[in-house]
Amino acid sequence: MYDLILRGGTVHDGLGSPGRTADVAISGGRVVAIGRDLGAATRVVEVGGLVVAPGFLDPHSHSDGVPFMAEAQPFKLLQGVTTEIVGNCGFSCGPSNPETVGFMAESLSDRAFATFGGYMDAVEMEGTTNNLAVLLGHNTLRLAVGGMDAALPPGGLERMVELAAEAFEAGACGLSSGLEYVPGAYADTAELIALARVARRWNTVYATHMRSESEGLADALDEAIEVAAAAGLRLQVSHCKASGRNVHGASKMLLDKLAAARVRGVDLRADIYPYQAFCTGLVAVLPPAACEGGQAELQRRLADPAERASLRALAEDPAQGTGVGFWRELHPEDVQIIQHASPEVAGRRLAEVLDGRDPWDALCDLLAADPHAEGVFHTMHDHDVTRIMQDPLVSIGSDSGPPEGPNHPRTFGTFPTFFGDYVRERGVVPMAEAIRKVSSATAAQFGLADRGWLGVGAVADVCVFDAEQIRHDGTYDAPDVRPVGVTHVVLGGRMVIDDGEFTGGRHGRVLRRGAV
Repeated sequence: MYDLILRGGTVHDGLGSPGRTADVAISGGRVVAIGRDLGAATRVVEVGGLVVAPGFLDPHSHSDGVPFMAEAQPFKLLQGVTTEIVGNCGFSCGPSNPETVGFMAESLSDRAFATFGGYMDAVEMEGTTNNLAVLLGHNTLRLAVGGMDAALPPGGLERMVELAAEAFEAGACGLSSGLEYVPGAYADTAELIALARVARRWNTVYATHMRSESEGLADALDEAIEVAAAAGLRLQVSHCKASGRNVHGASKMLLDKLAAARVRGVDLRADIYPYQAFCTGLVAVLPPAACEGGQAELQRRLADPAERASLRALAEDPAQGTGVGFWRELHPEDVQIIQHASPEVAGRRLAEVLDGRDPWDALCDLLAADPHAEGVFHTMHDHDVTRIMQDPLVSIGSDSGPPEGPNHPRTFGTFPTFFGDYVRERGVVPMAEAIRKVSSATAAQFGLADRGWLGVGAVADVCVFDAEQIRHDGTYDAPDVRPVGVTHVVLGGRMVIDDGEFTGGRHGRVLRRGAV
């Protein structure tokens, strides 16, 4: 007798094959049979008229601190996501240095661990609501060794290499960089190659938030490809976009470069979220030079009119395409401030809080008052989003943060939005390809061999959804709306979403490199 049978659904294998009507039998945490008239089970769930797919994999999230929240957090399970890749954009929760931990991103600083393995151990002790695989962050390595200084101390790179090796021994699934953020922005290409070669020793992946996603996009792509080629490892280009009016239409160039590199033998893929706005700290608008030395130095510079003018000249220098922040890709109406120490500012557009000031000065004033302010930036064009989304090398990722505080709708609805708006309503990609984009395309890239496909022997991570109903009604003003359409989610053989409701508990696993 089987543990569970999902009976009569349209089963997709996650590899791009057409769906077929079949039953799926699960026992011992694995898929053990697919067909008709499979026999008896402890529980049989009728799923006729529904899609049965591999549990979705999110290649790019920032749920690193979610396991330490007081309650189990089903916000990803409700979207059908059974596994998340965390440690993205160069930020992981370890290794940290007590002398520089204060420079870590605010969302991670109170969850910093001396070693990368210590973080993974702590997550296992707390329990995780869905599976997590963890990347080692380049920014975090740099902070541990050199703080917020642009130049590494003597022997600094060698120490970073040692720490990276320790992290991969502990089970890191790859290396990530966030080259629009400090201190990673201070690194040169040679530093990235040296660390990527460590990742290569464990046959992992290099996932990069590139040095520019706007006017410097072409050069940034070339650098990412150069790093991967020089190290001989897989490349994941994070949250692909053409950001800012001046580069709308650059999606074709982006995809052409990816395809050309693939033909040359670089094993690469990419991901995208189904939105035309991104979310990050307001400080990333400034050139990285503004932050050298840490927060106190940032605020000192912003208080000095001459320093402000110097930073603006750097930000607007037409000869500089990368390493200057993303001020040039913004208009005041594009910037939606979602988090700020001043309540009268939060929730408004930069254009609405100028009070007669020049936009640059208004931005600097906002950051001087709250260096941790965050914003949503409406900078992309639908044509680029859909063109990138259609490409077979591109999977779907959320870039989501924890489900708390002011937020972006991608945290609560990336995958239902993709299936509802882009697959069902607009037909951007067919269903079988859409399911491949949220399953095997990511699993293969991050070495998760037993996940991301639905067949005999696979780990029983399964998502059942109503293709006619799945959607997310959240908005930028009210993002934390519960999605609809995901009816059942099985995690390692256990029903964790049952008839649309979370069954409770933390039943996910930390997927250390090489684990199943």
